Amino acid sequence: MRRMLLLLNVFLMAVLSLPVNAQPQGATPGGAAGATNTYPSKPIRLLIPFATGGGADVVMRPFVQKLSDALGQSIVYENRGGAGGVLAGETVARAAPDGYTLLAGAVSVMTVTVNLMKMPFDPVRDFAPITRVADVSSLLAARPGFTPRTLKEIVEYAKGTPGKLIWGVSGIGSSGHLAMERFRLEQGIDVTQVLYKGAGPGTLALMSGEVDIMSANPGVFMPHIKSGRLRPLAVSSAKRIAIMPDLPTYAEMGFPGYIHGSWYGLVAPAGTPAAIINRIYSESARVLKDPDLNNLFARDGGVAVGNSPEDFGRFIRAEIADSAKVIKAAKIKL
Repeated sequence: MRRMLLLLNVFLMAVLSLPVNAQPQGATPGGAAGATNTYPSKPIRLLIPFATGGGADVVMRPFVQKLSDALGQSIVYENRGGAGGVLAGETVARAAPDGYTLLAGAVSVMTVTVNLMKMPFDPVRDFAPITRVADVSSLLAARPGFTPRTLKEIVEYAKGTPGKLIWGVSGIGSSGHLAMERFRLEQGIDVTQVLYKGAGPGTLALMSGEVDIMSANPGVFMPHIKSGRLRPLAVSSAKRIAIMPDLPTYAEMGFPGYIHGSWYGLVAPAGTPAAIINRIYSESARVLKDPDLNNLFARDGGVAVGNSPEDFGRFIRAEIADSAKVIKAAKIKL
């Protein structure tokens, strides 16, 4: 009997000495920690839902370069414009939720187009928000030979000759489109819209005289303003921008309360592990505090944001509701 008790004690001591929650080597609960430790182990693909040369490139390219360094992995930057960002959005929404396919979320693809058509994805349900990268002012520019010199003269011209003012638009539902519609509605004017596949093609049309005026990110217009091929009229931010301190705001030109701009952020396919989302967010937030990057943004009329995934998600939902109001009032249709 004593021998049996001795063997039982030895057995119990052996069992109690085993580690708690022992798992196979290399396994982690839900795979989250493992994903954090190894991510990213290969290049990341980032889709930009606009044509090359647009406002998104001005903001996202320098940010992506620094984020790539921070993550220690290359990021393949891919412009895929068309259909108001739907093509790029659908590709990312259907991609594997592993953090290796991301989307540069922006006004049109995330908050506007959903109010215009039945989309193959839901911008809230099918994406995991990561962070809002930057907010960018909207600058209104004119072709050099356009006679009206101020916003008030443009409104008078539009009212005196309904439909004659030709306003270039970088795609239905783009930030520039909504900027135009807000202004048109508030001033009660009729204009002729000419649509392009992005701010890049639209800018070329503006310089060639196909259209009279157009709104876009300041960085898109700056090289052509400096060369004298475009004439700046006003900026839609609450304050003047560092890149053009002499350029007045809409409010300063007699249109108080008119504030409009665009924004850019990062989203991943829904279902992407929280550990990966948080890794990208934390590195993005750190990169967005970089003085050099902030100076680059400021020179293009932008301001770094770097908010949390939760805050970015709430922002997207609020923007969808706000865009719906403008679209309904302006009767915008595809």
